[in-house]
Amino acid sequence: MYEKEDISFEESIFDDWSGSARLESPMPKSAFFIAALFACVIIGVFLLRFIFISFVEGDYYAMRAAANADKRITVPAYRGVITDRFGEALVKNIPSFTVSIDSAELYRRGRTAASRTDIFKKTAAILAVQVQDIDLLLEESDSKDVVRVIIAQDVTPEQAIALRAITDDALVVEDNYRREYPEPFIFSHVLGYTKSVDFKNTIEGKAGLEAQYDKMLRGIDGVRIAYRDAHGTILGEKKMQEAGAGQTLKVTIDASFQRYFYTRFKEGLDSLGKTAGVGLAMNPKTGEILALVSFPSFDNNNPAKYLTTGGNPLFNRAVSGVYSPGSTIKPLVALAALHEKLVTPEFTVYSKGYLELPNPYDPEKPSKFLDWKAQGLVNMYSALARSSNVYFYVVGGGCTAVTCNDVGRSSGLGINKLNEYWKIFGLDKKTGVDMPSEGAGFLPNPTEKEQRTGQPWRIGDTYNVAIGQGDLQVTPIRLLTFFSSLANYGKEIKPHFLLSAGEQEVSHDYSSWTDEITAVRQGVRDVVAKPYGTANALYNLPYKSSGKTGSAQIQNNAKTNAFFMGYGPSDDPELAVLVLVEDAKTGSLNAVPIGRDVMKWYYENRL
Repeated sequence: MYEKEDISFEESIFDDWSGSARLESPMPKSAFFIAALFACVIIGVFLLRFIFISFVEGDYYAMRAAANADKRITVPAYRGVITDRFGEALVKNIPSFTVSIDSAELYRRGRTAASRTDIFKKTAAILAVQVQDIDLLLEESDSKDVVRVIIAQDVTPEQAIALRAITDDALVVEDNYRREYPEPFIFSHVLGYTKSVDFKNTIEGKAGLEAQYDKMLRGIDGVRIAYRDAHGTILGEKKMQEAGAGQTLKVTIDASFQRYFYTRFKEGLDSLGKTAGVGLAMNPKTGEILALVSFPSFDNNNPAKYLTTGGNPLFNRAVSGVYSPGSTIKPLVALAALHEKLVTPEFTVYSKGYLELPNPYDPEKPSKFLDWKAQGLVNMYSALARSSNVYFYVVGGGCTAVTCNDVGRSSGLGINKLNEYWKIFGLDKKTGVDMPSEGAGFLPNPTEKEQRTGQPWRIGDTYNVAIGQGDLQVTPIRLLTFFSSLANYGKEIKPHFLLSAGEQEVSHDYSSWTDEITAVRQGVRDVVAKPYGTANALYNLPYKSSGKTGSAQIQNNAKTNAFFMGYGPSDDPELAVLVLVEDAKTGSLNAVPIGRDVMKWYYENRL
């Protein structure tokens, strides 16, 4: 009898396979390559997603995680106050309430769509808005950056009480403040205005000094954390950072002087039936701007309503506007001619009321360049006092026996030299005043004209720009800065609004031109002191003063802008003033009376 031999399962399977025709064969290499490539792609995708979440959007997800765990609440800092040079507050922070939707609470796990709709309906009813308005604000907000979306500001105390009665963590009613300007219109172009940053509980300056010194005024917002459990129940609060109020901004403006300047200017405009103009006053020794008015003005408590108003009241003409300066440019031309030793102060020109140039193509039709009246014989002093155009045609553009009979012979500065001196005095550059959106002037030249019009530069073009007409354009702030430098014996101080005890910045110094400055200062003194001076109306001021008037024709001579610039006391100036009335008549008729009264007020109340 044979014993049964134990046979294992593996052996039986092996025997079965061994008798078959199947043979073991290796897998193709491509299969391993495809598997490895697939694994690399999967790993790469996960790695890229990890990097994106961790580094690119790490702050966002950290914020969202924190929002689910606890509330980070911003406590807005009070904006710094702006005061005049004597400490009088020009703005106020008025307590108010801000209403926000906490998006982390609104969309937290467990909250139903019906509950969200209920909050919106109750809130909209109290605020007297549409539910769709709240929906739209939430849609427009960037949820990555904003957890609390502001839906209403400056709500009434009654509305705040009603909203807090809803008792829902998604609806937040916070104590806040709003910026108020107690005297709108008068200070609007100096102070500017503020605006709340969209969807954020932050106020920022949008124009004027509010914008220029926004970082200084804004302060540092406070932060507190409200800790919650997994169900959203608040367990406690911790103050993380105290709110730090913005700094007080003390500026050079003299509030009482500004009020008078504004009121007197407006009376002058109303009497003429005009609406636009510029008033500027500064200390020529320090560059401190004492007053700035620009008409038409606006209510800076509600600037939005002026966006579509005619006359562009939001535009600061004093700093941003550019104008043909008219005869107010003549003192600069006189300085240039004297410095070039082209003429002496005693050089005379005869003005019969016009300068006539022969016409080589038609002798019967000579070209005439008008003076505003016949002046007779004038030298530099009387030419400035009388504002003789013919004198400055000759000095600026030149005149010989061939071209001008019985006038006065001078080769003239010419357009290239005029451009050179305009640039020396920075007429094409900004003054650097600490006010947003400062404009820059324009200096015409032959190349630019030919490229723009296809016409060559002619002697008549030089005559026009030599008296501040034609394409020459300057900002009021730049024009007064130049005139202040003449008052300050050749030292131009950078104009500024920030009141500082530090040393003033000298932006241009030509004080070494002693003889030239002395002569031109005498000329602008004669503008007031001589009976024939165009600003003789200032002669009865209680102190000696100097000045220059100007009339600039614009829009093909359809309109005239009237200028007056003055400073005083003449020997030791403390005040320089510019008055510009748009679309008026001559400076001596329309701008001088305003300037005289402004300079008189300053003497009586400050000097």
